[in-house]
Amino acid sequence: MSGIDGLRAHYGFGTRMPFGKDLAPGMLHGYRCHAEATARIGWCVAESAIGVVTGECGSGKTVAARAALAALDGSRHTTIYLGTPGVGLRGMYAAITAALGATPRFHSASLIPQTQDLLAAESEERGKKVTVVIDEAHLLDAETLEGLRCLSNAHMDSVAPFALILLGQPALRRRLRLGAFAALDQRVGLRYAMSGLEASETGAYVAHHLALAGRADTLFSDDAIALAHQVSRGLPRMVNNLAVQALIAAWAEHKAIVDESAVRAAVAEVTEC
Repeated sequence: MSGIDGLRAHYGFGTRMPFGKDLAPGMLHGYRCHAEATARIGWCVAESAIGVVTGECGSGKTVAARAALAALDGSRHTTIYLGTPGVGLRGMYAAITAALGATPRFHSASLIPQTQDLLAAESEERGKKVTVVIDEAHLLDAETLEGLRCLSNAHMDSVAPFALILLGQPALRRRLRLGAFAALDQRVGLRYAMSGLEASETGAYVAHHLALAGRADTLFSDDAIALAHQVSRGLPRMVNNLAVQALIAAWAEHKAIVDESAVRAAVAEVTEC
């Protein structure tokens, strides 16, 4: 037996491999930073506020947002996820309009009020709270950021038409502090910077994913976990990548336990330029 089936049989995994992306929200590991980010995003949704969640690539921003949105009642909430910030201001308005079930008007002069009206109707006529999540928001250009501010201020601060969650790398937080974005920055109701897993959490995180695959016993040695944490700096995506490569390295050596040498081999694979 070779390939993925051989690896699964070697470790006694069930129908799934560990450290995959395809986890239902209820299967996610609730480490401290993830739980705090999820709770804060939930607060922004409830208050129809603007939230800025930042963190390094792979820190779990999107995962936290997905967990927060999954907890919402679909009959009372409309969520719009936008993961392509490079489409520009018109593209952003068009995406929101399309997500609300309408055909975007061609000219921006008519598209803007169309989007505003649709957002208002979702709340006033359908009784739904709207949440717009924009991923990779550090890539938004100045025009789009200003357009989002105008959209969130459609009712002249009397009522927030929707919750806006901006997810991005640390540069987003610094950029919003610039004077050019003062009007948007002043409207931000919550800021949260996600960090990596702590050393003790990395071991629990790895154990959680292994348990989902059917291994509740010790599979990674303590020194293997320590090295994985050190190299990954606790960033969940990097931990996942290292763990998968370490499993493969240990399997190739016919080892029952993933030890430090297997993680070192994984580091060479994952960090190779």
